[in-house]
Amino acid sequence: MKADPHGVLTGTHFIDGDHACCEGALAAGARFAAGYPITPSTEVVERFAARVPTVGGTFIQMEDELAASITLQGAVWGGAKAFTVTSGPGFSLMMEHIGYAAMTETPCVFVDVQRGGPSTGLPTLPAQADMMQARWGSHGDYEIIALCPNSPQECFDLTIKAFNMAEEFRVPVMFMMDEVVGHMTEKVVIPAADEIEVVPRKHTRKSVEDYLPYGSNGDMVPEMAHAGEGYKFHVTGLTHDERGYPNMTPQTQDKLVRRLQNKIRSAADRICLFEEDGIEGADVVVVSYGITSRVAQRAVQMARERGLKVGKLRLITAWPFPEKKIAEVAPKVKALVVPELNLGQMVREVERAAQGKAKTVAIPHAGGGVHSPDQILNAIVEASRC
Repeated sequence: MKADPHGVLTGTHFIDGDHACCEGALAAGARFAAGYPITPSTEVVERFAARVPTVGGTFIQMEDELAASITLQGAVWGGAKAFTVTSGPGFSLMMEHIGYAAMTETPCVFVDVQRGGPSTGLPTLPAQADMMQARWGSHGDYEIIALCPNSPQECFDLTIKAFNMAEEFRVPVMFMMDEVVGHMTEKVVIPAADEIEVVPRKHTRKSVEDYLPYGSNGDMVPEMAHAGEGYKFHVTGLTHDERGYPNMTPQTQDKLVRRLQNKIRSAADRICLFEEDGIEGADVVVVSYGITSRVAQRAVQMARERGLKVGKLRLITAWPFPEKKIAEVAPKVKALVVPELNLGQMVREVERAAQGKAKTVAIPHAGGGVHSPDQILNAIVEASRC
């Protein structure tokens, strides 16, 4: 392997999703990762540990996922772009520090290669049952962004986007892979560094005297300064004022928490990414994400071969949930069919956004494998008869 001076391994490669995710992180400028080994995500940081010394960075294996999820935030405040990688049990341990990253507005990426659960569950087999945890796992009112790749190519492309969104909005971004996508090997095209859009850290240009660490600057996203640069600031998970110092008043809580939510909600239209096909004139639309969308694609094709009018809506952004798109589609169709590798998580968001204007049909799967196309096809056929 030979990388360019920016650390980008350009060219066409035959690699799996975990390795493609690592290459995306490097291309995005990540130079620090902390983690703890856990199937099926370890390959991401194994590759990072081998690659990052060649471009001047660091990987630290911590004693557990709790330590990893706070170590990466220290690296960010020291000036690095940073991430951690885990799977279900480790993701559960990281929830405290995901909330801390949201409250302190620390831009970072949490990669979750989902496996069957709960608890130790199925370490080597797929699921999509961490989706609600990604959004609601920590306590309090906050917003995050979550992306769902369905191929090794997207593991590369969307990892870059995850880092870019983290920097733009100063928010933790969840990268919700699954075991199949993580271990799937396909062609991945990596462009030259000058062809990759990388969003830099939103670093302040203000003087030490004028800088407010959590001043909104008119766009709800504060500028950053790093430790050791002479700026005076306080980083705390407590409710804080614009200086970063604790302030326990209801007024400060209201102002802060609303800003943490609104900086994402106000930009939801451009954050929400999805792929659609054949929705206009469809009787049924299949809503899916991650590896399930690959199976759903075959089911949609089979349904169309039978003459059924079926559309596809693939969620690339899971959070914020693209409710406006669902609300737009629902009145025009008979049903929204939602296959996923859990017993009903994102389908509830689809049903909520549809507001009763279309029937919502869940196709649950407890994980450990994927749906057969026939399962989804049968649900499409049944929904078409409504």
